[in-house]
Amino acid sequence: MSCDSDPYVFTTDTLPSDPRFLPPLANGLLGWKVFDSIMHMGGVYNGEAGDCHRADVPCPLAVKIETEEPAQHNYTLDTHTGIFSHTLSSASVTASQSLYCHRFYANILVMEVLLERQVTSEEPVIVNLVSSFAPRSKDIQFESSPDYKGGRHIQGQTAKAEFPGGVCPTVHLIWTPVPSTVSLPPEQTKARWGFILVVANSLEAAKSSYDEALNLMATGNLRPSHEKAWKELWLQSKVAVTGSETLSKAVVGCMFYLLSAFPSIHDTSSYFGGLSPGGLSNGGDGQDYWGHVFWDQDVWMYPGIALFYPKLARSVLEYRVGTIDGAKDNAQKQGYKGLKFPWESAVSGREVCPDDIYGKQEIHINGDVTLAFQHYLYLTEDLSMFMEGRGSEVIFGVADYWVSRVKWNPDDQKYHLLGVMPPDEYYYNVNNSVYTNTVAKLSLQFAVELADLLQHSAPKEWQEVAERMEIPFDQELQYHPEFDGYSKGQPVKQADTVMLGYPLGLVMPPEIRRTDLEAYEPVTDPNGPAMTWGMFAIGWLELGEAEKAQRLLEKCFKNIQGPFQVWSESSDGSGAVNFLTGMGGFLQAVLFGYTGFRVQKECLAFAPLLPDEICELCVRGINYLGNQMDWLLRKDDVCVILREQTGRAGNTNPHKLQVVLKASGAKIPLMPGQPVTFPREAGCICKMGAPSFCWPL
Repeated sequence: MSCDSDPYVFTTDTLPSDPRFLPPLANGLLGWKVFDSIMHMGGVYNGEAGDCHRADVPCPLAVKIETEEPAQHNYTLDTHTGIFSHTLSSASVTASQSLYCHRFYANILVMEVLLERQVTSEEPVIVNLVSSFAPRSKDIQFESSPDYKGGRHIQGQTAKAEFPGGVCPTVHLIWTPVPSTVSLPPEQTKARWGFILVVANSLEAAKSSYDEALNLMATGNLRPSHEKAWKELWLQSKVAVTGSETLSKAVVGCMFYLLSAFPSIHDTSSYFGGLSPGGLSNGGDGQDYWGHVFWDQDVWMYPGIALFYPKLARSVLEYRVGTIDGAKDNAQKQGYKGLKFPWESAVSGREVCPDDIYGKQEIHINGDVTLAFQHYLYLTEDLSMFMEGRGSEVIFGVADYWVSRVKWNPDDQKYHLLGVMPPDEYYYNVNNSVYTNTVAKLSLQFAVELADLLQHSAPKEWQEVAERMEIPFDQELQYHPEFDGYSKGQPVKQADTVMLGYPLGLVMPPEIRRTDLEAYEPVTDPNGPAMTWGMFAIGWLELGEAEKAQRLLEKCFKNIQGPFQVWSESSDGSGAVNFLTGMGGFLQAVLFGYTGFRVQKECLAFAPLLPDEICELCVRGINYLGNQMDWLLRKDDVCVILREQTGRAGNTNPHKLQVVLKASGAKIPLMPGQPVTFPREAGCICKMGAPSFCWPL
């Protein structure tokens, strides 16, 4: 990578020809694609059941700057600060427009315009502010309200609730009026304008946020407070790749857009609307999966963020807890006990998938949800999430569902799951999807484990069903068929069976892991969803084949569209846009593939391996049992530094940690601020005094 290239800054002289690939700005509550006349607000949907979609909210800051005279243009997304800027340079003026979704004050969207005169003249300099805003929405009937402190104000309610008797959310917009031009008089060389938009669910919250924004503007702290919040986020996580500029920018882009989808680490509202495949900026009617929440959140987007931010990880779990009543309703409607999380979720947790078959058959979602909870517990040991946080209700409710859903087969003395759709959606109404059965088995085992931790009496059926769950395996061909009746060589849509090894962690000999990868790689749809190849890459890295893994991972580069590192679901640019699912899968290939990190019950295991083109991988801010660690991986050695302790979310009483190397059994204590370097080999991070080995033997 050239020394003057900053992987955090994406810049271009021309905008993408396809406006879908303009950069999205978001902060966990508001989401907006720059220059678009439409934005969205987390948790604000319109339409009942399968018609439910993110409600379009008009954006008063949908403005472009233009001049009458010829000008050069530059467009930059600075991910250090989360600010998008358009700079227009003509003979007489340099005009800069900055746009950002405030990272700390989540209800605020900001546009700043700066004019700087380039030549002395007795003529005024005029720049046009061309707006595409109209105070209308097909989802919300807006009405004008009295201005508030010089700001325009409209309010409205969505037309239809998510379910009969449900609430139709209210949306208030208050914004600084945007004139059609701004100008510099002859005697002035520079001037700045600030325009603010506040979006909130109540009049009180809207006025309060607008007051806050006005105060921040008056004290000169509006932009600095936003930049400070992004700086704080980046201090807690950094993934730096030396050797490949393309890979480095891709990693930064993935981290930026994923973090943008989460609330502030200081957010105390306890409301978060979940993560949808296209993020908050997308998801209107018929677009990007309608803004619904899928397994994409729990399996694909969550793990990479949870490794750094316990508080953000917990917000995902709290979202699922908030949908317990809907999940209970789903299970009852299907004739089962416990909880059935929806394949597509909005606010209530009731199924909102437009096609019934997915909600009825793609039941692996239940195990995917519990996997995220298990991951969180092993990373933090935060039992409060499972007690007063009601996480145990999720885990136990899912276990009850599995017990009521399985069928006992007296011939093979096994429990079967019949009539399901696997993650590979090319097939449906199949029996014993190997992924579904395995994730069900794991969630039942975790329910038993959690019950023991909480001194809760676990029904004996949980353990019994887990032990006797059918896990399809072909003894003759020595691989895992995707489901009963699957014939080796049949086409596959996406990563499915290859996920048994990671993230599910099903213990198997390396030879079986290899035959699974070899069986499914050549028959996986090359135009399938973007997250797939990251899972194959992780599998090959497990087997020590770094170059093969790298070739597969680089397939993902085709999904990165244009200068702003915006992903599409498919490599030809089709499908969901700002595809966070693909970004999450790619990020996991780096964070769990190159490092070999595995979150396990008693430790954080590692087995680092870098491909030839990568000289170093630096991963800063890994958060484990209340400790933060910085890792530097090189070809021949690994360096770990335990950070000095500060107050943080998750476990507030950090455990003393040690490195245990697998081959030699050497134990190296980790002391705050003191680097520890050891040869590149497998090992684990665990508590002082813990057993030497926590990896599968």
